[in-house]
Amino acid sequence: MEATLAGIDESREFVAINIAVLTVSDTREAHNDTSGDVLAGRIDAKGHKLYERKILPDDQVVLRKQLAAWCSNPDVDVIITTGGTGVTGRDVTVEAHRALYEKEIPGFGELFRWISFQKIGTSTVQSRATAGVCMGTYMFALPGSTGACKDAWDDILTYQLDIRHRPCNFVELMPRLLEV
Repeated sequence: MEATLAGIDESREFVAINIAVLTVSDTREAHNDTSGDVLAGRIDAKGHKLYERKILPDDQVVLRKQLAAWCSNPDVDVIITTGGTGVTGRDVTVEAHRALYEKEIPGFGELFRWISFQKIGTSTVQSRATAGVCMGTYMFALPGSTGACKDAWDDILTYQLDIRHRPCNFVELMPRLLEV
């Protein structure tokens, strides 16, 4: 039996999806939101649509409200947050995400930390990057550094959010996320 290698199947047509980006920070504003800029630029370069982009403070109630609003919007396919995934008292993004998850995707955080370990060593243990599904919407929580956003997008999300990626990807599962 011949092994199937991972890669983009150019014979399939690309499908653009709608992605909302949320920067979680008490200090970032539009002019210095470098991590949000990285994500927005990569989303556009890949051919996806930046549905909406916001910056909100590290407040779990405010975050949950925004995440829930996007999850309940059928026009939003994916939510990517950046910031608030550390271990300090103000880092509440992971808790806001997990309060909404119907299904967690533990492999995302595991893979992210493996990739990150190769670049920043054991400091990666401070990241609580996570992913899950809420109301048929994928949610990804990334650290707030531009390097972490580049790593997550370039090494994971660019492939998993491309329906042409083989042997499988998140986009081809979207029609089935709400199955009962």
